[in-house]
Amino acid sequence: MDKTPSFSLRIPEGDGVARKVCDHCGFVAYENPKIVVGSVVRHEGRVLLCRRAIEPRRGFWTIPAGYMELNETPEEGARREAREEAGADLAIERLLAVYSVPRISQVQLIFRAALADPRIEAGVESLEVRLFEWHEIPWDDLAFPSVHWALNHDREAEDGAPPVPFGNPAGDLGDRMPDGRMLATDEF
Repeated sequence: MDKTPSFSLRIPEGDGVARKVCDHCGFVAYENPKIVVGSVVRHEGRVLLCRRAIEPRRGFWTIPAGYMELNETPEEGARREAREEAGADLAIERLLAVYSVPRISQVQLIFRAALADPRIEAGVESLEVRLFEWHEIPWDDLAFPSVHWALNHDREAEDGAPPVPFGNPAGDLGDRMPDGRMLATDEF
């Protein structure tokens, strides 16, 4: 008998969602949301941003962030992403926000952090990195809605908002930029 894995899309017994189920043993291959970890990083009152060297949204600015890896904590992932994208060594302060972007099945854990060492440099996923004063942030050239949210939520935290995690703005699912432009389905 052939035991080559073979999956069919069907609704498992007791479930209400179609899933990939092994035709031989009934194993359900669940597909779950991806977890993104990142940080709003401050140094001497300025905010670290990275200009993306990769798609989606190549050439746009973002905070250092990316997918969490297996066997790492969210904090470890946020520090790793900052090293990879900006050559930055971070001191994580606290969880700033938890964002949901259901159209691309993402949950984003965003931290507040400071540079533990002032040296930064563009990594392979960044065209350039820079520390911005608040009034210098290139708002029209930010890559994703959640970058806008994170920067504004960090500013609220800086201004004394209680240290509880922020979430999506009311009714916002991360499918449009603050000016109302819809994002394509393949954009982060």
